Amino acid sequence: MIKMIMHGCNGKMGQVITDICKEDSEIEIVAGVDPYSGVKNDYPVFANIGECNVDADVVVDFAAAAAVDGLLDYCMKHKMPVVLCTTGLSQEQLARVEEASRQTAVLKSANMSLGINMLMDLLQKAARILAPAGFDMEIVEKHHNQKVDAPSGTALALADSINEALDNAYAYKYDRTPERKKREKYEIGIQAVRGGSIVGEHEVIFAGTDEVIELKHTAYSKAVFAKGAVEAAKFLAGRSAGRYEMSDVIDAR
Repeated sequence: MIKMIMHGCNGKMGQVITDICKEDSEIEIVAGVDPYSGVKNDYPVFANIGECNVDADVVVDFAAAAAVDGLLDYCMKHKMPVVLCTTGLSQEQLARVEEASRQTAVLKSANMSLGINMLMDLLQKAARILAPAGFDMEIVEKHHNQKVDAPSGTALALADSINEALDNAYAYKYDRTPERKKREKYEIGIQAVRGGSIVGEHEVIFAGTDEVIELKHTAYSKAVFAKGAVEAAKFLAGRSAGRYEMSDVIDAR
């Protein structure tokens, strides 16, 4: 049984992960960390990670960016593997993530969904075949009306995956309205839609002559990210120091 600390246990994602782990015989949450104490849990909850004195195998983090510095200090001190799911980290914090990975196992990914990460793998295979054959590439991403960044980090990660497969350094095209010219070879267009309560939808279009191929992922709830985080925790527990991605979790399955 893998013993896990849930960092940010009383937030929405923390509670989704708590419910998932209750039904999973391979992993158990033995402690939580959250400054908010208004939620009743079956495990002890500490106001900050520095107060946690419970033995564990791995930490899963779905907290606020401001709490990541203390979390990294704790994980480096205790050589504790950590699955970092918090977004919006500063460049200084990202540098500290790399520093921490030299002392313990750190998994950080642009998207924790197993489906999205499998899609990235499929895109690389498709791009190597279709792009040289003249297919144009477009990404359309849709999210709820409260999302402030555009394009999404996942859309950029999908584009990065395609570029990596093609050894391509072409800049992404977010908006074509200022220009009146034909698209360039290997250009990757990214369009962002914001509306309603859409959890997350990413569609990659390969448009060729007389045929179109579409690869699409739709998230109907945030549970897909929570399930991915739990699988990442199972993968990371017991790993040696290093920087890991969700692609490593996919490859190990």
